[in-house]
This record gives sequence, structure tokens and C-alpha cells, in this order.
Amino acid sequence: MDQLWRLVQTAIGVIFRHPITGTSIIPVLPDGRIVLVQRQDNGRWGLPGGIVDWGEEISTSVKRELQEETGLELLQINRLVGVYSAPDRDPRFHSICVVVEAAVQGTMQVHDKLEISDVQAFLPTAIPLGTLTHDHDRQLQDYLNGQTTLA
Repeated sequence: MDQLWRLVQTAIGVIFRHPITGTSIIPVLPDGRIVLVQRQDNGRWGLPGGIVDWGEEISTSVKRELQEETGLELLQINRLVGVYSAPDRDPRFHSICVVVEAAVQGTMQVHDKLEISDVQAFLPTAIPLGTLTHDHDRQLQDYLNGQTTLA
């Protein structure tokens, strides 16, 4: 019985005590504007993205999250901006976020109204840096500085 309990504890630890993998997308329209979404939970602007589903590749997650949150079509992933893993980067849980720059096209439209209240495109110089959700200020600043970050 003791062995069974240790096995159950180990399984619970494996499931619930490991970081969750997610993505953030820096969607760039053909005219160079960057698309941000306004979150329902805190009202702040940020990058579209979310948790990678079980059995899903990161590139598939990028395409799905982009479409769900912005209505835009992924043309191609241009580059890896960084991997962000600070335990406090997301106030909800410890997550590891893979950030990519992506060429996108289409008409902006919120599809997931439970998560997102608005979607807008900003010139890089007009992005409200310093007020973005989670660690998206850092992610966008690294992108704008041409960096690839492992943090």
C-alpha cells in the first residue's frame, strides 16, 4: 500500500509540478504593423498565444492560437524570438513560453470572446510598451532589438 501511495504522489507531482508550455506570437502584417490583443481577464494588451495542446506541435499551436484570438492567417513563422521560462512570468502558473515572429494576413476579428476583448494593429513605435500583460514588454523589446533570448 505504501508503494502505491508513493507512486500516486509521484504521478501527481509529474502532472502538476512541471511548467506548462505555451506560445506567444508576434504577428506582423504586410504593412509592418504588429497585432496585439486585449485580454478579458486584466484588460491589458499583449501578444496572442496560449498553451500548446497535448499532441500538438508548437507550429500548429501558433497557427491555432493566432486564428482563435485574432482571426488572422499564418503565412509563415519567420524566426524564433526567444524562450522565456522565469517562474513568475505568468501570474497564473509556471509556464515556458516559446515566442516567434510570424508573417500574417487577413481581417482582424476576435473569435475567442471569453479570452479576448479586442484586437488591433500597432506601428512598432506606437506599441504601448511598459503596460503590456505578463512579460510581453520584454518579449517585444527583445524582438524590436533583434535579439534571440533564452531566459
